[in-house]
Amino acid sequence: MEAFNTFLGKVESAIINPIIELIAVAAFVLFVWGVVEFIRGAGNQEARQKGQQHMVWGIIGLVIIFGAKGIIAVLAGVFGIAAP
Repeated sequence: MEAFNTFLGKVESAIINPIIELIAVAAFVLFVWGVVEFIRGAGNQEARQKGQQHMVWGIIGLVIIFGAKGIIAVLAGVFGIAAP
């Protein structure tokens, strides 16, 4: 069982964590792009709305990603899986 837990810890640290971090960066970039669109389109209601939508989706993405990261941490704690 110890070998399996070590394997899962390595999978988490080598594959899952980098993917989650990459998706979190993408969500943050989407949020920042929405802020830029919102500010740049200050005189255009349609452009402001589009920027606002990008900000909302960026925040939703970040919440989902950090929630997934928290769930993974809880499951790792419950099953005693430690990242190397």
